[in-house]
Amino acid sequence: MDPIRRVSGTMAPLPRAQVDTDQIIPKQFLKRIERTGYGEFLFFDWAQDAESEKDPDFVLNRPEYQAATVLVAGPDFGTGSSREHAPWALADWGFRAVIASSFGDIFRTNCYKIGLLAVELPQQTVATLLTLAAQDPDAVIDLDLEQQRATAAGIDDPFEIDAFAKHMLMNGLDEIGVTLLEAEAIVQYDTGRPSFKPKI
Repeated sequence: MDPIRRVSGTMAPLPRAQVDTDQIIPKQFLKRIERTGYGEFLFFDWAQDAESEKDPDFVLNRPEYQAATVLVAGPDFGTGSSREHAPWALADWGFRAVIASSFGDIFRTNCYKIGLLAVELPQQTVATLLTLAAQDPDAVIDLDLEQQRATAAGIDDPFEIDAFAKHMLMNGLDEIGVTLLEAEAIVQYDTGRPSFKPKI
């Protein structure tokens, strides 16, 4: 995955609390074996009206939010099942970061594994961003991962992130990539193992 140092872009406001992974990407779309192709089903049940047509009032169906790269959501975003498809769908839609006052732990970890930045900010700051994005779809937020700061109109807040997750994101690494950094040491260790033990 590509390294992340900074995410800057416009925001899509989703002022809903306790959005679980089934609401992010419903279970009927989990049959694919690829990691791509989920974006069109993101928030599927909310994006459709009673006639199964696109609801023009849903935020992601509105033209002014089509280019948004940062989703701002309510508290407890990404709770529920541990499906990896939820961050896949967000990334496939075009989001590079998600902001909320709290996240489901497994969801946040799954985001980091694919290079989707999950930023936790105080609820009051999130409320301000939701209002800002609703009033001005062209409002830009800057998320500086190296400095761990979120800045937008009237906002300049620090955010916390696990040091190892930050290292992985800034270097474009997943767990396999981190392991491969030690490939030479692994081969050296394996070469010295007794012959009756398994080899890699």
